[in-house]
Amino acid sequence: MQEVAQPGHAGLVEKVANYLREHIVMDHFQPGQRLPERTLAVELQVSRTPLREALKILATEGLVVISPNRGAVVAEVSAADMKEKAYVLSVLEQAAAELTCVIASDEDIDELQALHYEMKAAFLRRDRQNYFRLNQDIHNRIVALSGNTTLIDMHATLSRQLYRVRYLSNQKNEKWATAMEEHEAILEALEARDGVRVGRELRNHLGKTWIKYANGEQVTG
Repeated sequence: MQEVAQPGHAGLVEKVANYLREHIVMDHFQPGQRLPERTLAVELQVSRTPLREALKILATEGLVVISPNRGAVVAEVSAADMKEKAYVLSVLEQAAAELTCVIASDEDIDELQALHYEMKAAFLRRDRQNYFRLNQDIHNRIVALSGNTTLIDMHATLSRQLYRVRYLSNQKNEKWATAMEEHEAILEALEARDGVRVGRELRNHLGKTWIKYANGEQVTG
């Protein structure tokens, strides 16, 4: 593995956490897999202290479970737990969208349009990784523009917990075009500053995505 060290303890912990998070999300580390401290410390060329702190961060995000006997293990998420979290996430995004339509500037809407067109270009290239990254950027930006700190923090926590499943569902989707059409509808409602409509489109989009995936169908977020 590539060395992750950088100056500063806090920066090093963040760097290690980001590295491990990405590998869990992309399924390099699979649910139930142990994350042995000694092996990881050698591979990442870091001491155990920042590694342990990074693992604690991932544990608070629901990506890792730490137990006295087994150490750190990649968390397994049940369908029921995912459905609950997905429902709350959709409610948060709906509330954020309604606020964003009221307070966002024209420049903010232009920025969302630009992200959408980048995502559409990735879709047309069949570039799933960049499509997914831009997809997440759009959802996160809509929430950020709401200006509601509590809502933003709650959304960030849930998004991190569901990020891995959403990434994997994106890889398996056979109805990618439908997801793209749903994003087109979301953008149109944002451009019209129709908060109720944006919220409804987001709830519909996220609700169908997560319910289908939890039921074993192939979907894209």
